[in-house]
Amino acid sequence: MEEPSRCLIFDPFSGISGDMTLGALVDLDGASDWLRDTVRALPLNVDISISTVTRGALKASFVKVEPQDHEPPRRLQDVLQIVAASDIDATARDTAAAAFRLLADVEGEIHGLPADDVHFHEVGGADSIVDIIAAAAGVARLGVEACLTRPVALGRGWTNSAHGNLPLPAPATLKLLEGLPAFESDVEGELTTPTGAALLKVLTAGKRSTTPFVPLRSGFGAGARDPSSHPNCLRLVLAEIDQRGSMLILQADIDDMSPEYLPPLREALGAAGATDVWTYSVQMKKARTGLRVEALVPTNLREAVSGALFRNSTTLGLRFWPVDREVLPRAANQIEWRGFPIRVKSTRSVDGHVIYKPEYDDVVQAARAVGIPPLIARQEIEKLLLEDRKG
Repeated sequence: MEEPSRCLIFDPFSGISGDMTLGALVDLDGASDWLRDTVRALPLNVDISISTVTRGALKASFVKVEPQDHEPPRRLQDVLQIVAASDIDATARDTAAAAFRLLADVEGEIHGLPADDVHFHEVGGADSIVDIIAAAAGVARLGVEACLTRPVALGRGWTNSAHGNLPLPAPATLKLLEGLPAFESDVEGELTTPTGAALLKVLTAGKRSTTPFVPLRSGFGAGARDPSSHPNCLRLVLAEIDQRGSMLILQADIDDMSPEYLPPLREALGAAGATDVWTYSVQMKKARTGLRVEALVPTNLREAVSGALFRNSTTLGLRFWPVDREVLPRAANQIEWRGFPIRVKSTRSVDGHVIYKPEYDDVVQAARAVGIPPLIARQEIEKLLLEDRKG
């Protein structure tokens, strides 16, 4: 059985930016030496200040990075050289480099330029470089197995950038968030920045926080503004997700696929990681008889099984929801029957009895080779198991 996995949940109820992410990591960690050491090792002339502030009724950590030199706009290769020279572990360097490549790709697509020719303006400044590199280092040091996200808030109105006035959310921000859950806030102003959106995309890949979890610690990172309408901060939650009992049910209704294609669909779902698959008839709209496909899926395999369902059926969508399950202790071993290996599953019931079940495929294959009915073969195997147990 799988042990609980440690994850970091992003809760951008008021958006996300680079400095908010750093503040939340400091607040979550309870220490800031790692951040100062990371920044000190970078070939950038910046000052960094860390303070405790309030945003609304919430106490939060506020990190401010101030460049001390006037810098011309950097290109992607300039920034990647700084990332490569940083004194952080390889995982964090890969995360930071991926964030900047993603930013360059998006900026190039928006402005019709190759990614290598894009001049970073705001996101190429020393403060944004520090934000991304240090955030990647801060997440890596937590040792989490996954980063998840809740829906990210998007502001309204206009923002002034190096490219002139732009509608909010900024075009780069919106493109960076493609595939991620988001919602439009009534708040006027920029809530999610391109730097924050790039970090969220690279760290979570859009994986949502949908399963039950056990919170271990949480922290708040403050934004620079302190509006009266809401607490302007990002919350990070360090949590454990117990994979041992938490599963998902995936469900899709299909009315335009021949039933003869169900067997390969079931095989594909099982190969992608579904624990079990069910199919049955349902009455759909316009009185059409359709097929309902359901699969029991470990939470960490949802995307793989969903992909298999889309590729191997005609469905245009699916539903999923978390379920818990309770299982009896199980074990597996192998015995020999008439010279053939037979896998055997054993289960201990709640009153202590052990129940044995020979693997069906092994029984059928061995029975055919011997030339007897599979049912007779199973009876012989069960008798053998009973004798071994008594012995």
